[in-house]
Amino acid sequence: MHQGTIAFAGNQPAAGAPAPPRPRRAAVASLVGTTIEWYDFYLYATASAMIFGPLFFSDVDPAAGVLASFATYAAGFGARPIGALVAGHFGDQVGRRTVLVASLLLMGVATAAVGVLPTYPQAGLLAPALLVVMRLVQGLAVGAEWGGAVLMSVEHSPDRRRGLFGSFPQIGSPAGMLLASAIFAGVRGSMDAQTFLAWGWRVPFLISLVLVGLGLAIRLGLDDPPVYQQARRLDEIPRRPVVEVLRTRRRNLWLTIGMRMSQNALYVLCTTFALTYLAHGGAADAGAGLTAVIIASAIGLVSTPLWAVVSDRVGRRPVYLAGAVGAAIFMIVFFLLLDTGSPPLIVLGMVVAVNVFHDAMYGPQAAWFSELFATGVRYSGASIGYQFGSVLSGGTAPLIAAALLLVGRGGPWLIWGYFLLLSVITIVATVLAPETHRVPIADQKGAPA
Repeated sequence: MHQGTIAFAGNQPAAGAPAPPRPRRAAVASLVGTTIEWYDFYLYATASAMIFGPLFFSDVDPAAGVLASFATYAAGFGARPIGALVAGHFGDQVGRRTVLVASLLLMGVATAAVGVLPTYPQAGLLAPALLVVMRLVQGLAVGAEWGGAVLMSVEHSPDRRRGLFGSFPQIGSPAGMLLASAIFAGVRGSMDAQTFLAWGWRVPFLISLVLVGLGLAIRLGLDDPPVYQQARRLDEIPRRPVVEVLRTRRRNLWLTIGMRMSQNALYVLCTTFALTYLAHGGAADAGAGLTAVIIASAIGLVSTPLWAVVSDRVGRRPVYLAGAVGAAIFMIVFFLLLDTGSPPLIVLGMVVAVNVFHDAMYGPQAAWFSELFATGVRYSGASIGYQFGSVLSGGTAPLIAAALLLVGRGGPWLIWGYFLLLSVITIVATVLAPETHRVPIADQKGAPA
């Protein structure tokens, strides 16, 4: 093994045998890497909700500027399936770690580049065009990242604790949101509004370079999981894993896409669109929403693995189903709590929506999606399902919600109807998906097409 550890005689693996599993190290490495990736991704989301309109779309009506800003946000989601397709092929063919290192580098460069972009008053239409390009690169990186980080953790873990270990890269999402929100709010609060719009907003994006260096140092010290090494040694990796998934595992692919719809839309509506809803609704300052997001993200560091542990004990389906049904009912209550303008009630709505209902789906998700595919096509299958579901739900959710808000003359009822539709899709997919939590990861073959 290349980490430089010394193995005692008699404990060395046989020649050609997979390296022994290192579940804790793999989990921590996945957590740190995904935290950095999501910091970059959510930093853009926060900026698109709060400042990108006047910076990059200052020549249009404010409402149209919000729509344009969310359109660039959606562009990043549109690129994620492409990243998943490319990374799925190489992640199954070449290895999990190689793709993870590449995705982290790609994300770091794109995020830092946003921090040096000219704004519309400085460069005209070139400014939003470059912003879209950087967002597309971010989308490619995230599309490559999730599957590899999840598999490094799940495939290294003990079989009866896959939910728990799989939740570590999932924790990277609230951790990244917490980090992005805290740094954004800290920089914003350290200077006046004019200075922040002039140059202060660039600082959180440039900080990404430091974080990426940390992530690379950790990821380069990790091996591919033993179950994957074993599959390669036995020549069980298809030459075209993406094609193999589309040809023989279509059912489970559609189920992962369906299960992603409600979960991803719920998170994006609560943590991104809600900031715009508050800022333009007049009931409360967007700062109250940002505070609520920070609190929910901090709680998510505990609630995400907690729900995953529950799924290890009682199964993936009942936990996931409870989250999907609860979210469908609670979403309208969430918007009504935002309308009160009361910071404590806004925090309450955010915590219940995100930490109870969303995390009940998000916690077990990494393990369940991984368990639905065989080792040789697992990176491709889990990544494609996850990222296509992201595009069809979270990527378009803020844009659709903003449009529905205009049509509904500021009322949230049409938005709730839209989310209810996504919830029905997720509930049906969850009921149809096989229960997999007791099957060893090496024996997971996935259902035939």
